[in-house]
Amino acid sequence: MPTELDAFLAAHPEVRFIDLLLHDIHGVDRGKRVDVGSARSTFANGLLLPGSMFALDVPGGTVQATGLGFDEGDADRPCMPIPGTLLGVPWLDHGVAQAQVTMHERDGRPFAGDPRHALARVLGQFRTLGLTPVVAVELEFYFIDRERTATGLPQPPRSPLTGRREFRTQINSMVDLDDYSAVLADIDATCRAQQVPSTTQLAEYGPGQFEVNLLHVADALAACDQAARFKRIVKCVARRHGMDATFLPKPYADMAGSGLHVHVSLVDAAGTNVFASDHPLGSAMMRHAAAGMLATMAEGMAVFAPLANSWRRFRPEAYVPLTADWSVNNRGAALRVPVSDVANRRLEHRVAGAEANLYLVMTWILGGILKGLTERHLPRAPLEGNAYHMDSLGEALPRYWPTAIDRFESSAFGRELLGPDLHRLYSLVKRQEMDDFNAQVTAHECELYLPTL
Repeated sequence: MPTELDAFLAAHPEVRFIDLLLHDIHGVDRGKRVDVGSARSTFANGLLLPGSMFALDVPGGTVQATGLGFDEGDADRPCMPIPGTLLGVPWLDHGVAQAQVTMHERDGRPFAGDPRHALARVLGQFRTLGLTPVVAVELEFYFIDRERTATGLPQPPRSPLTGRREFRTQINSMVDLDDYSAVLADIDATCRAQQVPSTTQLAEYGPGQFEVNLLHVADALAACDQAARFKRIVKCVARRHGMDATFLPKPYADMAGSGLHVHVSLVDAAGTNVFASDHPLGSAMMRHAAAGMLATMAEGMAVFAPLANSWRRFRPEAYVPLTADWSVNNRGAALRVPVSDVANRRLEHRVAGAEANLYLVMTWILGGILKGLTERHLPRAPLEGNAYHMDSLGEALPRYWPTAIDRFESSAFGRELLGPDLHRLYSLVKRQEMDDFNAQVTAHECELYLPTL
């Protein structure tokens, strides 16, 4: 890594600081800014951060029940830079670069609480089978006004072109693309500068809501690293244009939610897609993979929908699946086989929200595929028609946060997949977060109940 650092600094003599980014259990960026004078030692020996970085809830409080806080004296562990992630930061003009890091134990072993290591283990299992996952990520997000409403809620920004604040719903609107063209072009240029392979941009259902697709890559770790950079790019570039951006899954009660869709196929040592088949449901291997993904889906809902707000997305006919079903070219299903040529046959996982931790989502999806390939089960018949009106559907997915956490905590699959330490850590943090959220008294419930009780 020092060689990469030397080459980077030689090419960018203007750089004075490097932001080292650790993605916590929620995908929130934590870390430190180091000066280039101390960077060589940091890159060689690691950035010291406490293990409690992975015991934080989303607001930033340490969940002491994890044992990573006062029980171990908030002990530091080295965080090592990820090769290939040392890049410039175009939205900052005072000589700042960035690199992503991952946490290790002091003896060099991977830290069990870092989800990136769990994904690396799963990919190692694919290598023993002579297979490589090829994945692509689609992320939806909202631009929102920097000013909240009088009640503290978000509102759409004023159009950069017209100055009007739109509340309408208009899928694939070219007018909306034109309105936000400058900020979207800036996001695309920044993605290219930070080696994030963004491709298609489209206006989604909500006002100021967009989806950006990232190019498929044969390295799931790199895909998650890129997607993590993308989320930071969107938020930082939006601020440069006088607005905020959010990956909160449901910022508006009456508008579409923001999802995270993952496309996945498998290639063998020769680079051949083993899902490829003339059959619209793909090869037998693809059907085994689908069966494993569907069988483990309900147990993973606490990963796919990790926040209280996440569960606002799950409504009938909202393009969010409510059952563990699959289909061909049907966006109401949890697993969709998109229309494609034979060579590009793949599965699209459509359950997760845009707020979810990319590394955990990818680990769960690929772990389900491994289960399917190993057990060689076949999925139920694919659904046809309206997924929300079918009489014979697959397993109902949890619709509420407590149920999802219960299913996750009791999941033997999750414990083996993530490892007992990460599985316990995630369970404890999410349960504490849920308990804290449920303890709050809101203005809505007072308005609802005070007049009559």
